Amino acid sequence: MEGSGDEYMKYRSPLVSRYASKEMAYNFSDRKKFTTWRKLWIYLAKAEKALGLPITDAQVSEMESHADDIDFVMAAEEERKLRHDVMAHVHTFAHCCPTAAPIIHLGATSCYVGDNTDLIMLRDGFDILLPKLARVIDRLANFAEKYADQPTLGFTHYQPAQLTTVGKRACLWLQDLVMDMRNLQRAREDLRFRGVKGTTGTQASFLQLFQGDHEKVEELDRKVTEMAGFKKSYLVTGQTYSRKVDVDSLCVLASLGASVHKICTDIRLLANLKEIEEPFEKEQIGSSAMPYKRNPMRAERCCSLARHLMALVSDPLQTASVQWLERTLDDSANRRISLPESFLTADIILSTLQNITEGLVVYPKVIERHIRHELPFMATENIIMAMVKAGGNRQDCHEKIRVLSQQAAAVVKQEGGDNDLLARVQADPYFTPILGQLDSVLDPKTFIGRAPEQVTRFLSEEVRTVLEPYKSKMDVKIELEL
Repeated sequence: MEGSGDEYMKYRSPLVSRYASKEMAYNFSDRKKFTTWRKLWIYLAKAEKALGLPITDAQVSEMESHADDIDFVMAAEEERKLRHDVMAHVHTFAHCCPTAAPIIHLGATSCYVGDNTDLIMLRDGFDILLPKLARVIDRLANFAEKYADQPTLGFTHYQPAQLTTVGKRACLWLQDLVMDMRNLQRAREDLRFRGVKGTTGTQASFLQLFQGDHEKVEELDRKVTEMAGFKKSYLVTGQTYSRKVDVDSLCVLASLGASVHKICTDIRLLANLKEIEEPFEKEQIGSSAMPYKRNPMRAERCCSLARHLMALVSDPLQTASVQWLERTLDDSANRRISLPESFLTADIILSTLQNITEGLVVYPKVIERHIRHELPFMATENIIMAMVKAGGNRQDCHEKIRVLSQQAAAVVKQEGGDNDLLARVQADPYFTPILGQLDSVLDPKTFIGRAPEQVTRFLSEEVRTVLEPYKSKMDVKIELEL
């Protein structure tokens, strides 16, 4: 096909080709994976040399000088022959490091590079996500502060309920995201290194290398763990680190997906009411058939991808449950998909949500119209209280209001008219004693309770504090290409 490249002749994951950030796509790339393998072999050689094994400076220097120049074609050819990805890369590394060849991967098993690299990618993945989540929280916090005292209809069962404020509703979203921030931070801090544990986790091969010196084996584990940037390694493993670690990591991402789905669903519902809209570009097209439409496509994208993120957690749950004894290999192919896709998907929805929260548009006049339509019904208790204070009988007033409310509801529901309850109250002589108070009784700001104060305290005590570690990374803005 003229003009078409090879990349268009096979399936490409849209997570990378269409959506993901460059940094997260690189984090799970072959280049990152296999250069990390080489770094781990260098760490192992350095630590073994420092602890007395016959490894020379020249061998270490040779490995370091070839840490990044991977011959991927040779590695692929070796894997076709050997049917073993780790040994294919051992041979490829040895080819360009002939002096070091005898000591590459010395005493190690495949999971030394495989599992440790996965843990590094998980750690680095969290380090990419956390500042992005912080920026979303920051943008939403600014939004909540700006609209802290903007009255709006509350909804329960998606039916009009007592008033809240636009800012207070945003704080409900923020509360979930702050929980997600703490969950991601905990999951990241809980990650340990697999370290050097051998084929079934007993460190037998290393104990043999060091002629039964247990202290040197423990020191080897500590040195390699430290070089890889981890504070601790798992004290016990099978051949692999426990696949419960993957469950823990992906559970917090799935929980983040649930938060984002709820937030973006709310935005979509409010967009239908024309109270709030996500950003809409000057030349953006909402519908190919209906040119007037302004569809909430970013929020819809977040919901779509959040469902995928929530579904992915079932993979590590199933995998952890079927790892027999010290290890079975039926984890491998599944993890190649579920781990990267979870982080890539989380990365995409956070970038998209940041773009949304940086440009959320509020339409106060529309909100006020909706309030005016519903407020007379909500104000009936206040009207009764005002009449009682003016000397009226509570039960008589309740009956008057009940009858007038039913009449007004019939106008709204059966005739499609506006809510005329207030006009009916004003026309009824019974309510003459409080006619001068009706404006204040019906002021929307008297119906929002402590919402503004709650927003102020919540932002101060629970939101701004979690953003402190990410202050230097707050200025990044998101421009979506699609």
